[in-house]
Amino acid sequence: MAEKDTPAVAGRLPPGLRGKFQQFLAFAGLILIFAFFSFASPNFLTFANVMSILLATVVIGTLAIGTTFVIISAGIDLSLGTGMSLCAVMSGVFITHWGLPMPLGVVFTVLFGGLIGFVNGFNVTVLKIPPFIATLAMMLVAEGLALVISGSAPIYFSNTPSYYMLSNGSIFPGLAIPNAVLLWAAVAIIAAIILNKSVFGRYTYAIGSNEDATALSGINTRRWKILIYSFGGLFIGLAGVLISARLNSAQPALGMGYELKAIAAVVIGGTSLFGGVGSILGTVIGALIMSVLTNGLQIISVPQEWQTVILGVVILAAVYLDNFRRNAAA
Repeated sequence: MAEKDTPAVAGRLPPGLRGKFQQFLAFAGLILIFAFFSFASPNFLTFANVMSILLATVVIGTLAIGTTFVIISAGIDLSLGTGMSLCAVMSGVFITHWGLPMPLGVVFTVLFGGLIGFVNGFNVTVLKIPPFIATLAMMLVAEGLALVISGSAPIYFSNTPSYYMLSNGSIFPGLAIPNAVLLWAAVAIIAAIILNKSVFGRYTYAIGSNEDATALSGINTRRWKILIYSFGGLFIGLAGVLISARLNSAQPALGMGYELKAIAAVVIGGTSLFGGVGSILGTVIGALIMSVLTNGLQIISVPQEWQTVILGVVILAAVYLDNFRRNAAA
């Protein structure tokens, strides 16, 4: 899961140490936060609460893994949350309304997420719409479609108990770790391998570092950027499956606000909003930081208003650190 070194991040540290140092900072922050809440409350460091933290991380973490590819390529996707809601609703349509077998419904839902990503990529690369505007428009489109298709009412999976077990059951009952957590871990490992060991991953870094230079080297950056957005969209679909399976229902407005949490997790994990820098391991750590912080603040009874303020400060600090790293590398 090591970060790739690129010309855009040529900084003062030796190339081999720079990415490790960024991951170390995020990991050290996670350990400090975890230790603080462990001492602050005896209810924090329990098996049940740790599982609760991991389950809460699964959805944000899945979205964050997909958008890590997009952000490394110097893009952004604001349609993560509402896109996830739309995918959850479509999962309800596929499985409950159309009566498709559960595995086929899951596959269709994930592919539907890929379609959302493809449309975003097409709008950004072919229609030349800035990523912020293109995905903001998709955010609104997805929100509206989720409400229209669902009739503004939840779709329940009452007749498909296997769907609920997909997230909340455990294939290792003795281990008592929910399937959703195991699936997320597997997805993170696969994504890290793709990012670090495949041509797709190398081109993702190259496009984010210097798209013009990458195009001049003969790489079809337009096609690869569409693929990157489409690949990120698959994770939107998967997140839609995981959250609807966990709740045993598809609620059309459940994803609102998730896009900011997922993007924040990516940035906290060391991925640069300017592209060319990032890792899946960092994103996993960033997602865990978000969940541990939220859970810990709730356990020590910090008012909801102050929880929002603290999370906002953490995000600001992460963006400031990103800017600092970029300036230091210039």
